[in-house]
Amino acid sequence: MSTWTEQLTARARPAAVLDVLTDPRACGRWAPVDFEVQQLDGDRLRAGSRARVAGRLAGRQVGFDVEVLAADEERLALLARGPVALDVEYRLRPVAAGSEVHASVAVQPGRPGLGARVLAQATAALLSGGALKTTVAAIAREAALL
Repeated sequence: MSTWTEQLTARARPAAVLDVLTDPRACGRWAPVDFEVQQLDGDRLRAGSRARVAGRLAGRQVGFDVEVLAADEERLALLARGPVALDVEYRLRPVAAGSEVHASVAVQPGRPGLGARVLAQATAALLSGGALKTTVAAIAREAALL
């Protein structure tokens, strides 16, 4: 399993950052890949909620089952399982300028087989190319507007 991290200070309160992170409509604006929320328990991501998302990765249509482990002003943690397994966490801490945002994404093949390994490598390439940095910056920009 490989893990990528990114940290920055957002000019927004932790509650505003969490609002952006848990709004399924906002996710489409900052996510590094296009996806569609096909099913969601409720109108927002909350601790204990589950979702089904689909999109394209490395030119292939893929789907993920998402389980939200935590969603509060200190952190959003979720697991996404599909051909790639993603362990995602955003930690939030109030600071004088707004919020310190620390993001981490761990990636591994979600199932056996060459296809899952190729998709995990494609995901790793996106993250190595700066996708997490771009994502966290977009979240911070959107939260600052709230």
